[in-house]
Amino acid sequence: MEKRREFLKTGAKLFCAAGFLVSFSATKLLAQKGFKMQYLTLHNGIKMPILGYGTYSIRDSKTILDAINVGYRLIDTAQMYGNEKEVGEALRQSGVKREDFFIETKLSHSMSYDETKKAIEKSLKNLGLDYIDLLLIHEPYGQSKEMYRAMEEFYEEGLLKSIGISNFSSPVYLDFVKTCKIIPMINQCETHPFYQQKTLIQSMKPYKTLLQSYSPFVSGRDGIFSNKTLQEIAVKHSRSVAQVSLRFLIQQGIIAIPKSSKIEHMRQNINIFDFKLDDEDMAKISKLDKNKSSFSWGY
Repeated sequence: MEKRREFLKTGAKLFCAAGFLVSFSATKLLAQKGFKMQYLTLHNGIKMPILGYGTYSIRDSKTILDAINVGYRLIDTAQMYGNEKEVGEALRQSGVKREDFFIETKLSHSMSYDETKKAIEKSLKNLGLDYIDLLLIHEPYGQSKEMYRAMEEFYEEGLLKSIGISNFSSPVYLDFVKTCKIIPMINQCETHPFYQQKTLIQSMKPYKTLLQSYSPFVSGRDGIFSNKTLQEIAVKHSRSVAQVSLRFLIQQGIIAIPKSSKIEHMRQNINIFDFKLDDEDMAKISKLDKNKSSFSWGY
């Protein structure tokens, strides 16, 4: 838990240092205007954008508002990030209709049933919303099953439109769903070309839980932007490695939430809907899987 918190404090610095030290000479930077978002349908019938904006380490509403103006409507936050109020402020400033947004947040620590209910109410207040589109348990806590029971009640009352989990590995997930009245719609996990979560995807498939990727660029680690395979595919399509990495995920039906504080990168990340990786590309990237976390706190 402490390692996870420390990562959230330093992740932005690491990302800036390593994440975008890449040449965009072969990159096709498209204008944002006119792109068309794609959606997935959760097992309860709710439609969710397949690409969103991650906000960890972002503490100002202006940056979040920039992302909204670029075109992002799925906004991911968490109690642990300490920026729910800033997200809410950006939503209000945007002028975009509430129903056009898909807002997700996460419960920050292990808590009792009653504490969970209070925590959900606090998130609603911080965000300034009447309902939350998706609430997750941030990681497998000792009281996760008790917490989820409270979430199920709020879901049934309509205050949560969908519910799920985060960082639940395949064995933990399979044990967890045994006691669920409502199967999680989403499991948000570290997922990128070097950690593709193939076993987890197969474990969740019978239950129709969808995978959501955080750190789709490994926070710039492991040489992702200088990886020869990814660079060759990027040049082939006149795109960036970042765009290729995101395209690899969404073509598998994996929801991704890249994060950047720079508008040009926000635009680049969202402009991935007018090209497609072919079977050869997908096969080559599939071979990059190391099947292990790139982070010390990995699950």
